[in-house]
Amino acid sequence: MKLIITSQGMDPADAVDPRFGRARYFILFDTDSEEFKVLDNADQVEASQGAGVQAAQNVVNSGAEILLTGACGPKAFEVLSAASIKIYSGIKGTVQEAVQAWRQNELELLNGPDSPQRH
Repeated sequence: MKLIITSQGMDPADAVDPRFGRARYFILFDTDSEEFKVLDNADQVEASQGAGVQAAQNVVNSGAEILLTGACGPKAFEVLSAASIKIYSGIKGTVQEAVQAWRQNELELLNGPDSPQRH
């Protein structure tokens, strides 16, 4: 299974980025191989609009089945949900801690967007 986590840095020891669409990095974690892979989201950080939708499409294209993030807006939520990606939000701490919390079933599945749309 593949998880993708919003991150402020390129290392699993870095903090989870509370933003989804404008997160600087995504870290893809494969639970089968236990490997982390960094995906750059720099194009969306400074996007004037559509950052959430494009970031969501990038997540879909990554093959991730689960997203761990701080918050997810309505348009991104729609794209991710349409691709059957499970979203967990309100995530804090490091990327490694987020993965551990997911493994221990400590996270709550998001059933709707929890961040307002930005223009």
